[in-house]
Amino acid sequence: MTQAAFVERHGPEWEAFEAWLKRRDELRRTDEKHLPQAPIADAAVPERYRRLCQHLALARDRQYSPDLVDRLNALVLRGHHLLYGASGGRRQRGLEFLQRGFPRLVREEARFVCAAAVLFFGPFLAMLAALQYFPDFAYYVLAPEQIAQIHQMYDPANKRLGTRDADKYFAMFGLYVWNNVQIGFQTFAGGLLFGIGTVYYLGANGVVIGAVAGYLTQIGFGESFYSFTSGHSALELTAIVISGAAGLKVGSALYAPGARSRKNALIVTARTAVRLMWGAAGMFFLAALVEGFWSPLTAVPFPVKVAVGLALWVIVIGYLALAGRGHAD
Repeated sequence: MTQAAFVERHGPEWEAFEAWLKRRDELRRTDEKHLPQAPIADAAVPERYRRLCQHLALARDRQYSPDLVDRLNALVLRGHHLLYGASGGRRQRGLEFLQRGFPRLVREEARFVCAAAVLFFGPFLAMLAALQYFPDFAYYVLAPEQIAQIHQMYDPANKRLGTRDADKYFAMFGLYVWNNVQIGFQTFAGGLLFGIGTVYYLGANGVVIGAVAGYLTQIGFGESFYSFTSGHSALELTAIVISGAAGLKVGSALYAPGARSRKNALIVTARTAVRLMWGAAGMFFLAALVEGFWSPLTAVPFPVKVAVGLALWVIVIGYLALAGRGHAD
């Protein structure tokens, strides 16, 4: 659909929503009886707002003019402030984002999410499979001290998996939070190098994690390793992919800005990328909780650990694929 046809079809709806926003602003300063009748019934506003968000996503995806995208973005921001700002506060806005906004945003950016998944899981699975046939190759990827450390951490005789005997749960939780933040930030910020840094960090993390998994599987430590990682893998690995998607999104604005200047394209794109990172940060934090307090437990049978891990994969995939549908999808 051309931009002209798009504006002709939906323009009256945007103007009506803009008039409703103006009327709400004026209500703060005067009596309702002195104002003209509302162009939209208040009960219909949430549905109008969700359609407006969809129109903004379409305008960005189809690379319509910057003026049109900026106009729709301004309307969305004003509508969001009135619907979820003054009445619900930050807590309501955060809840709305988690319930609908974040998974909907992940689906809207499916191209970047899929690209990031291939760049991460491709090297990960390739390395995992290769080490079953060429185990010595691990020494080309991991330093001898790293191999010695993972031997100690995932030795089946270890009292707590993934830790050393002196490690405490809260100390390890803090370490996992920091490690996750570092991975997420590197992967996202790498997008500022025209996406090259993001591609590198996705691939490098995939290779290293795949090497660790492949090596431990090959030497017979697979049960202890997967007992530890199965619980938090869904949250952590998905968050890495989403961080990568945000980085690729930023890189695309610099590599292919379209009709905008690179500066303007980066500004517009960064709004979406940062929202993706907020969601990824939440997943990293939850992954650290699971990794710090559930994953190290050895008293829980291995089948239970794996079952919980599979259930979390189903929940994460279902959440990202289904949450918020019927609102803007």
